[in-house]
Amino acid sequence: MAVIKNENDLRQALKEIDQSISRLNSRKITAFLESLALHEREDYSTDYLQWEEILIVVPSRTILNDLKKYKVLISGISFAVNTNAAQIHIYDFKQWENMTRNKTQFQIRELLKTNFGGVPKKPEDRDWTKLFK
Repeated sequence: MAVIKNENDLRQALKEIDQSISRLNSRKITAFLESLALHEREDYSTDYLQWEEILIVVPSRTILNDLKKYKVLISGISFAVNTNAAQIHIYDFKQWENMTRNKTQFQIRELLKTNFGGVPKKPEDRDWTKLFK
């Protein structure tokens, strides 16, 4: 005795619902990133909807606290703080995992200085050193 009368119809209906949910979540992600004004920048990656999960790198913890509430509402996004970043950036989370796998906290901190939105520090032109010449 079968509990479900037409299993194929049920599977098809569930598949269509999952596709609708995925499309709606993609629209949520697009709206969220547009609200951050990322679509106006030159370094903005447009293939972010192809990624399994999006890593949003923010330059400070206060910005992270403002945006963290959206993680519950939108699936497929993660956040990280990079104090070396000058602005908000997005990356493929797999790229983050691959680069930080088996690294210590110190190595990750050094990595963030030049990667994932980190801006390399420019050497200072110290005028006071000219006094020693």
